[in-house]
Amino acid sequence: MSDSVRSPKHSLRARLTFAVTVVAMVGIAAASGITVLLIERALVGALDDAARSYGQDTAVLVENDRVTNPLPGAGAAIAQVVDAEDRVVASTPGGDLLVPIVAGDSLDAVRGGSAVDLDGTRLGQPDPYRVVGVPAELEGEPHIVLVAVSLAEQRRTAQLFRFVTFGAGLAIALAVGALSWYITGRTLRPVEELRRGAAEITGTGEQRLLPVPAARDELHRLATTLNDMLRRLEDASARQRAFVADAAHELRSPIAALRTELEVAQAHPDAVDPQETTRDALHEVERMGRLVDDLLVLARLEEGRPASTWLVDMGELAETTVRGLREPRVPITVETGTAAPVHGSPEALSRLIHNLVNNAIRHAATSVTVEVSAAGHLVEVRVSNDGPPIPRRHRERIFERFTRLDNARSRDAGGTGLGLAIVKQIALSHGGDVTVEDRDYGACFIVRLPARGGAGQA
Repeated sequence: MSDSVRSPKHSLRARLTFAVTVVAMVGIAAASGITVLLIERALVGALDDAARSYGQDTAVLVENDRVTNPLPGAGAAIAQVVDAEDRVVASTPGGDLLVPIVAGDSLDAVRGGSAVDLDGTRLGQPDPYRVVGVPAELEGEPHIVLVAVSLAEQRRTAQLFRFVTFGAGLAIALAVGALSWYITGRTLRPVEELRRGAAEITGTGEQRLLPVPAARDELHRLATTLNDMLRRLEDASARQRAFVADAAHELRSPIAALRTELEVAQAHPDAVDPQETTRDALHEVERMGRLVDDLLVLARLEEGRPASTWLVDMGELAETTVRGLREPRVPITVETGTAAPVHGSPEALSRLIHNLVNNAIRHAATSVTVEVSAAGHLVEVRVSNDGPPIPRRHRERIFERFTRLDNARSRDAGGTGLGLAIVKQIALSHGGDVTVEDRDYGACFIVRLPARGGAGQA
C-alpha cells in the first residue's frame, strides 16, 4: 500500500480548518434559514394585521349602514363587501363589483377566519395577493369584508434579507476559517518544534532534549514527559554502554592471562610445567565462567523477570547457605531467633546471603557473623565482619557494578565486582533494600525485606 493511500494528502492544520469552516457554514446556513423563515412569517403576519385592521374599520361602516360604493381607498389593498349569497355589495375603486375576490373553498376558508394566498392574475396583477376576511352584519344578515393585499413588497424584503444573510453568513464562515487557520497554526507550532527536535535526536550518545513550550498546557506537559522519558532512556543507554565497556574490560584480563600462559607453554614447552600451566589456565577459565554467570544473573534481575516465589524462612536459609560453603577462611557464626518468613525465590535469596558472606570472608580479620531477626513487618539479615570499615564516601558506590575497594584491586581476592550489585538487585526485586551500617570498626551489611505469614507457594 502506497504512502498516498495510507496517509491523508492534507495537513492536520488544513483538515481542522476545513472541518471548522464546514461546521460554521452549516450552522450559519441553518440559523439563516430559520431567521429568514421567521422574518417571512413576521412580514406576512404584519400584512394580515394591516388588512384585518382595514377590514374591521370597513365592517364598522357596514354594521352602521354607512357603507359607500366605492369603499374608502386602502392604498394598494383591494376590498369588497360580500353578502351571504356571495354577491358583491361594495368595492374599492378598481375592484370587481360582480365577482368576489375569492370564491368556493377559498371563500369558505376566509369566512372561517383563515387567510389564503391568491394568484395575482385573478385580479389582473403580476404579483400574488393575500386575502383575509372580517365578518359584519347588515340589517341582521351576515356579510363579510374581503381585503386583498399584495405580497410583492413582502417578497422583495424577504429576498433582500436572504441575499444579505447569505453574504454575511459566507463572510462570517470565511472569517471563522481564517481565524481557525491562524489559531490552529499557533497551536500546532509547538508540535512542529517537537517534531523537529525529535528529528535532530540521534543515537550518538549526545543527550538532546525536546523544546518545551512556554505555555503551561497539555503540550507543555507532553514535552516535559517526553524529555523525562529521553533522560531515562539516555541514562539506561549510558548504563548499558558502561556495562558493556566494563564487561569487556573485565573479560580482557583473564583472556589475556590465559593467552599468555598458552603462548609461553607453546613457545617454551621444556621450560614450563604442563600441570601448572593447565591449572593456571583452568583457574582463568573458571574466573571467566564466574564473571559470565554473574553478568547473566544481573541481567535477568535488571529485566525484572518474574520468578516463582515461596514462603522462605531466612534463618533456615542462612544456616543452609553457610553450611554449603567450602572451607571458609574464617569462622562464621549464624544467629537466628524466631521464624523470619518472607515471600521470595529461595535460589535468589540464597545467592544474596552467599554473596554477602563471601564478601565478608574476603575482608574479615578473624570472624564473620550472620544475624537473622524479625521485627514487626520487616525481616533483617545482618552480615558483619571484623575487617576494615567501609569509608562513608564509598557506601553507595560499592553496590555499583564492577566496583572493588581492595588495595591494588587484586582480582584473585577482589572477586568479579558484581556480587554486591547482585545483592542490591535481589533485595529490590523482593521489595526490600540493602544498606551499610555506620560503625567505626568492621563492616556490617543490613538487608531488610518485607515479612510474610502463612505457608506454601505464592
